[in-house]
Amino acid sequence: MKTITLFVKEATSEKPIRALEAIIIAMDGVERALVDTADGEVKISFDEKVLGQEQLIERIRQDGFHIV
Repeated sequence: MKTITLFVKEATSEKPIRALEAIIIAMDGVERALVDTADGEVKISFDEKVLGQEQLIERIRQDGFHIV
């Protein structure tokens, strides 16, 4: 299991956080996603045998989120 930390510009209010969490959790290989609403910090734990870090980042970007 690998954990990465990203900062997502839009992840500072309830509606975008819910949308982001739904996108991430729906991906095969993701075990959990925790979002800090204060600064948009997102910690994602995933199985790197199933999902690559770049695939995860690209999916988040495709859904209109901006990684800082």
